Amino acid sequence: MADSLYFSLWFSDFGTENMFMHALAVIREFPFSRRLPGITGLALHPVSWNEATILEERFAPGAQPEEAIAIASGLVHEDYAYVFEANWDVWTPRQAPAEWMLEPSPVRFIVRGEEFEEGEAKTQGDIEIDFGIDAPFLHEELQFSGELETRVRVNVQALVDFINRLEKSAGTSARLLWSESDENLAQKLVSRLQRVQ
Repeated sequence: MADSLYFSLWFSDFGTENMFMHALAVIREFPFSRRLPGITGLALHPVSWNEATILEERFAPGAQPEEAIAIASGLVHEDYAYVFEANWDVWTPRQAPAEWMLEPSPVRFIVRGEEFEEGEAKTQGDIEIDFGIDAPFLHEELQFSGELETRVRVNVQALVDFINRLEKSAGTSARLLWSESDENLAQKLVSRLQRVQ
């Protein structure tokens, strides 16, 4: 069953004075989609997710990360969350299972002030990357084949490469790849491969 996939990052010096420096470092490592490059959306949430956004911007074409960060940093508050939307390319099956396309898939970068949602950053991450559902990394709904294995392997490698770049460059104090159901993506992948062998 499809599950939402996240990567949470914590920083030892993540205050209002450094939050956007860290956010920019993370976003710069992201492999933007070739068809839909850049930051495509920005939303500012005050106090909690239940409050109305105070700013929403759409960018077409996508904005450079520095441009989107500059807009957000003009309204810096310790009780705000800043959501940057972007896309990366993942292999996706089309109508016919044998046909695969490299298509843009949405990703959200959630940057939390320390006081947002009563300190949600402590458990969810100072910066959280929401990859959406984990289907591109498993495609459990499809019958296993050599083509499926190849496409899933490329998608997983893109995820691993991005995480490895962040571990080397972002200066995190802690990080966690997790899913909404707490199932481990690596274990799910191994289990899927074992079922078909």
